[in-house]
Formats: sequence, C-alpha cells, structure tokens
Amino acid sequence: MKFLIAIGSKEYSEPTLRLGMRVAKAFNAAVTIVYVGEKISAFSTSGVHLAQENLENWELDRQGVDVLAWAFKYLEDNGYLSTGSAGEGFNIGKLVQTDEDRCEVFLEGNHTQEVGLILRNGDIIEQLRDEVNKRAFDITIIGASKKRSMAHDLIQYIDSSIFVVKNYQPDGQYKMLLAVNDAPNTRKAVKYGARVAQAFDLYTTAVTISSTTDFRENCKKTSAWAGKFLRRSGIENEIRLEYGRFMEIMSTIAGDNHIIVMGSSTKSPLAKFFTGSKPLKVMKHCKCPVLIVKE
Repeated sequence: MKFLIAIGSKEYSEPTLRLGMRVAKAFNAAVTIVYVGEKISAFSTSGVHLAQENLENWELDRQGVDVLAWAFKYLEDNGYLSTGSAGEGFNIGKLVQTDEDRCEVFLEGNHTQEVGLILRNGDIIEQLRDEVNKRAFDITIIGASKKRSMAHDLIQYIDSSIFVVKNYQPDGQYKMLLAVNDAPNTRKAVKYGARVAQAFDLYTTAVTISSTTDFRENCKKTSAWAGKFLRRSGIENEIRLEYGRFMEIMSTIAGDNHIIVMGSSTKSPLAKFFTGSKPLKVMKHCKCPVLIVKE
C-alpha cells in the first residue's frame, strides 16, 4: 500500500505526522510526506532550472525546505529510517527536481517501506490531487485545516481514501468507531479499521444507524458480518444497532476519544454539492480523527 501524508508546518503538523506514520506502520505501507508551498513565479522558476545541480543554493521556498528537514528529523528520531538513510542526515542537495513545481528524495524505510520527501509549489488541492493521481496512493492523510473548505475539497476531489487527523492527542486513550451499513465501501472500511484497531489495541464499536426501528435486512447482515470479522481478528468489540438521527448518534458515541472509520458516500457529486454526505458531515461535526475509505 501507499500512503501520502500532507504536512503544513512544524508547529501544527506533528500530530498528523505522528498518527500517519503509526497507521502506515500498521499497514507496512510505502510513505510519501509532502509539503505544498506557494506557487513560485516564472522568473524564479527559470532560476531553479539553472540551479538544478546545486539545490543548496535554492532559497525560493526556504520554509518548505525547513519543514522537510523537520520531518526528516522526526523520522530519524523515531526509528522510521534505515540506519544508512538516518546516518546521512537531511541533505537538500539530494532533492531531485522532477518538474517546475516538484522536488523529491526517497529514503530507505524502517518499519515501513520506502519513505519519500516531496516539496511541491502551487494550489494545495491541485498539487495533492496530481501527486495522488501520478503515484496511485491508497490513503491520503491530512490535518484538520483551519480553512473551512480545505478538508471538504480534499475529500471531494482526491481519488484516494482520506484520513483527517482532527484534534488528535498523542497521549489520549482512544477507541475505534466503525460506521456499518450496506453501502459498497463498508466491508473495506471495516477491514481498514480492523488493521488500525489491531495496531493501536483499540476497543471497537461497530454501529449501524437507521432513521427508524425497521433496519434494512442487508444492513443487519453487514453488521453481523462485521462482528464476526472483528472477533476473528482478535479485536475486543461491541455491535450496536441504533435508530435516530445519524449525526447525533455518531457524535454522541465518538465524543473526542474515538478514531472513526467509515466508507465514502455513494451519492453523485451533484447530490453531495447540494445536500452534503454523511462522511462530510462526520468530518465537519465530530471532534476526532476520521478515516473515510473509498473503493
């Protein structure tokens, strides 16, 4: 599997990087860490081309380089890099420019497969979408941006599962909350959630929510399957059938100490634009990390 972790600053991205790398370790995934900075001017771009073989002199986006150096130090300190890669330290001269808006370096991982550090410039949605499309990432991990539409747009327009690391407390005592129904992505979401629950040793609640007391037969069957799968995976769990308002029940159970895993919406893009979707509403209103699993 391939994970993309988007970081924004040394001050606010530590929880995203910490949780993202732990989840990637659980999946034994290849990891790429990307920082997207502002678009550089055409004049500056020509200067970059002239300096391709000597990127130590590249001063155009020093903040982004500093963030990658910080991420490298985090990986090194926490044993995510092989002895050889960690011993060499972060060397900007090893960044390879692949096009006008992108530089990369790939390192040998420890506990995960290879670890890439990417510096991109431009609109963050466009740059992350391009990265995902080019390298076919399975999961994109982002922080809960203070920009209201950022996570919403990423979930809508990026073709991978999305993990929003919202209000994550590294020392918190978390549980797992699985949203189970008869949608096509539910079984994949349960399997992803089980991997995370095993890695973090999380008590897991699988909840199926109906607006009435009359649960669809397929929902009941999927709920029973989820319980059986969790038991076979050795995960302590409970299965709940609840009726009422979806968001009220999810918010009440999740609180601020769960990691929520659910399948993506099957609504058309137009319907989601006008009415929203359950995953988007969960991401907006719940106060904890949310993994939205796409097919």
